Amino acid sequence: MPEIRVAIVGVGNSASALVQGVEYYKNAKENENVSGLMHVNFGGYHIRDVKFVAAFDVNKKKIGKDLSEAIFTEPNCVAKFAHVPPLGVKVSPGPVLDGVAAHMKETFNVYNDEETKTVNDVVKVLEESNAEILINYLPVGSRNATRFYAQAALNAGCAFINCIPEFIASDPAWSGKFEEKGLPVAGDDIKSQLGATILHRNLVRLCVDRGVIVDETYQLNIGGDTDFQNMTVEERLKTKRISKTEAVKSLVPYNVPTRIGPSDFVPFLENKKICYIWLKGRKFGDRPLTISVKLEVEDSPNSAGVVIDVIRAVKLALDRRIAGPLISVSSYAFKHPPLQVPDPVAREWVEDFIAGKRER
Repeated sequence: MPEIRVAIVGVGNSASALVQGVEYYKNAKENENVSGLMHVNFGGYHIRDVKFVAAFDVNKKKIGKDLSEAIFTEPNCVAKFAHVPPLGVKVSPGPVLDGVAAHMKETFNVYNDEETKTVNDVVKVLEESNAEILINYLPVGSRNATRFYAQAALNAGCAFINCIPEFIASDPAWSGKFEEKGLPVAGDDIKSQLGATILHRNLVRLCVDRGVIVDETYQLNIGGDTDFQNMTVEERLKTKRISKTEAVKSLVPYNVPTRIGPSDFVPFLENKKICYIWLKGRKFGDRPLTISVKLEVEDSPNSAGVVIDVIRAVKLALDRRIAGPLISVSSYAFKHPPLQVPDPVAREWVEDFIAGKRER
């Protein structure tokens, strides 16, 4: 049976939704449409072909636990929508570096890392587990830690999927390293199935396509999980704001005053995310137009299906010996890809990639 051997960095809410999702859809029929996925059969790979073989975290309550238990360990608060049986994968300790902000150490139950983990420690786990793909789910603002794990992936011969707004696939220097090693890389900053960025992009695109001049727009987000708690420190948000803003502004052929990004942490919302989008424009005769939208979603499951599609696209690239940044799936699935294009174009590129009509 085919399998895709996946390792995870950061066993938080997003990882929990991903692991649950693979279990939830393991018996999906190939001729049915399922919520949140492009295809049940993606280039010959079913959802159940994803196999988790390694995981890394800094939470002392998660380290040493089976991954099936760790994904439901505090402070994780994602809804439980699938029973995950024991996976035989123990969560390994990873380096703290800048992956944990000072104000998050207590929340994340950070272990005593006096014996700092080296790249070789991580590489050893990846090699012993025969991991093919390493997924980065570190907290926003983990610049050094992201590069640490990207280098570990290179050293271990793993493809890399970067789900956070630190620029690896979209940085020619880093994507070039993966190309030199003969490994694919996808990123950066995962989009949700239907989240704030994809909705905002489509509203802006609709205005542009219909001849409405967009004068101003903003997107404000609040949530109650550790992702939003982590982002209460502005210095950790620099690349997040860049990623989300460029994802929207790239669709407008002129400069638009724009403000996008997390705005508050509301603990009792837990894994719920609430997004407010506002757009001011001018239609025929310069008559005013405004759009106001409120979106409420469970945050972590919103991106899990997208990641399952990305995993399978990266596996196809490994099978086909395609190296470097994967342009098609990155443009479709990430906010800050190497190349920004309208979403319908990106989806068509992915379909062509699956069919072998597009190299990357």
